[in-house]
Amino acid sequence: MQDWNALDDETFRGEVRRFFREHHPQSLRYASRRPRWREVRDWWATLYRHNWIAPAWPREHGGMGLSPAKLLIFIEEQESYGAARTPDQGIINLGPLLIRYGTPEQQRKYLPPTLSGEYIWCQGYSEPDAGSDLASLRTEAVLKGDEYVVNGSKIWTTMAHDATHIFLLARTDKQAKKQEGISFLMMDMRSSGITVRPIRNIAGHEEFCQVFFDSARTHRSNRVGEQNRGWSLAKALLGFERIFIGSPKYCQFTLAQLAALAAERGLMDDPVFSDRLVQLRLDTEDLASVFARFAEVMRNGSETLGPEVSMLKIWASETFQRITEFTLESLGNAGAIAAALPCGDRTIDAVNTFYYARPATFYGGSNEIQRNILAKHVLRLPE
Repeated sequence: MQDWNALDDETFRGEVRRFFREHHPQSLRYASRRPRWREVRDWWATLYRHNWIAPAWPREHGGMGLSPAKLLIFIEEQESYGAARTPDQGIINLGPLLIRYGTPEQQRKYLPPTLSGEYIWCQGYSEPDAGSDLASLRTEAVLKGDEYVVNGSKIWTTMAHDATHIFLLARTDKQAKKQEGISFLMMDMRSSGITVRPIRNIAGHEEFCQVFFDSARTHRSNRVGEQNRGWSLAKALLGFERIFIGSPKYCQFTLAQLAALAAERGLMDDPVFSDRLVQLRLDTEDLASVFARFAEVMRNGSETLGPEVSMLKIWASETFQRITEFTLESLGNAGAIAAALPCGDRTIDAVNTFYYARPATFYGGSNEIQRNILAKHVLRLPE
């Protein structure tokens, strides 16, 4: 397996650029919605066949083992090319968690089929009455013999209708305090007692789902970590998720669209437009620099991600929103058209991207909650 980190940055960038140009399906470039599994299955298989499916995973677990600097280059080229996003919860969230906290048996059982696409994962965290206040979750798991019996529901479960498996938090001790008595479980979505109901979003797409558990069962060996100690794992996974949400990829993708729009319409001749665009580019570059720092911590595994990672999530989501708002403004009257508009060698669906940016400030923990975390645990401000 090639050591990509041994290449100089420009050589590596050229390799990534060539790979996407030669292998990525043209029909999936600059997708205006989250593709379904049936649409990206072949693209996943291509990535897997070339050992490119998990850029940040260590090489010993089948990943590319990219350093943070190389990972940023990978993301930049991926977004610049408009590559489609795959159903990657298992790659970006569960995989790193199992690599760090799972048993050797769990790693052998779940990591290879997660890489190959045999297992497609969704995340069962939020509930109808437990979103940002995740510790208030009510989904219950009762251990009966060697199996947990799970009852409750999860909501805003991304791409659950395509998933074969789910990782979730469930309350295993109803008498314990809110952040105690919670366990981290993995379940087969094909198990009896699991029902999935898609939710149509404002753009008319069914990206999210509600998942119902009616005495669904999973073996106790599918619990990660100790019983009633799942909250620490939840925080670790949220750290991975906030790093992913804090990636500059969405900002870079939307900036690329905005730059194409500026070139098409000659907007760079306007000094006000140019000034605002440069400011957004600087914000995105700063975001990429901070992202690299946290990615290095995650890659080394030598220390736990601290509460300051909340800064990354705030920065990325709010910058993303500002870029989409400026894009709509720059389109003028065309900014009210909810459709793909031709722009040079690509199309721009600015309204749909704007829609997609709206929930960015509250998934993964609302920005208000993130600011409270920073105030309390980083700035040490009084409650």
